Amino acid sequence: MAIIRTKIIDLLDARKISYRLLQHSEPVFTVEEAAAQRGVSKDEMVKSILLRDKDEHYVMACVLGYSRVNPKAVRTYVPQTWRRLSFATAEEILSVTGCVQGAVAPLGLPDGVPIIFDKAITRCQKVNISSGDPAAGLELNTQDLINAAGAQIAAIADSG
Repeated sequence: MAIIRTKIIDLLDARKISYRLLQHSEPVFTVEEAAAQRGVSKDEMVKSILLRDKDEHYVMACVLGYSRVNPKAVRTYVPQTWRRLSFATAEEILSVTGCVQGAVAPLGLPDGVPIIFDKAITRCQKVNISSGDPAAGLELNTQDLINAAGAQIAAIADSG
């Protein structure tokens, strides 16, 4: 297999944060595919979802693999001047994160993009995120990820 290098991996290496690279036999773009390829539970997969308001302000909302993000809940944790949140387009995701849709991680984002993790993530000892490349994922300690992302913790998921 080819060696995978991404800005996410480079960021973790620069900060001396331990992780385990989990390469896929083929590119994946969904939580289900990624969990199956990595041989891990969907319960420790972190979905990174980019939301935008009408004035093109962006926020990264992260929930566990079995959950859905609640944009209205996220809205309560961004500045009051931000208007209704909606899901970013594939083009916006690539432009803001530098990653294709389905391979986004909550690291290496531009300044000014808040990162909010659902509180359920804190109950995991380890989590899986995208490496920024659909050909591999990363497993790391949850607290290391929260610290590296500078994430705010809040109740932002709909699990139903």
